[in-house]
Amino acid sequence: MKLQIITPLSILIDEEIDSLIAQDASGSFGILPHHAAFLTALTIGIVSWKRNGEEQFCALRGGVLTISSGVSDTLSIATREAIRGTDLATLDRDVLARFRDEAEAERVEHSDAVQLQLNAIRQMVSRLQPKQGGEFR
Repeated sequence: MKLQIITPLSILIDEEIDSLIAQDASGSFGILPHHAAFLTALTIGIVSWKRNGEEQFCALRGGVLTISSGVSDTLSIATREAIRGTDLATLDRDVLARFRDEAEAERVEHSDAVQLQLNAIRQMVSRLQPKQGGEFR
């Protein structure tokens, strides 16, 4: 089957593989050739695949995995960021830690932005006071 790992800037991987292991919210799973059509959202993690008996790795910042079955099985992963590596320990320790830190920072920024929006709405609502007769000023 063919594996493609695609980021907004490039096609990082485009090669024939024998099998793949990935991770979504429900846990780790494996894919072999002739798998049924499939779609799942991947978590921050490492995908590994075998090609001619050699294992290879790629750290992903989440993404979407799709399998299209047919004449040629194609497994595609679309992700915001991916880093291919040969050393699993380094990918796990350095790259995934950075991906998780960036995801946490984005969550905090989003939470702060929502809080600012809610405060602005509260201010607007507090200034809307009805006049006598039911109309607003």
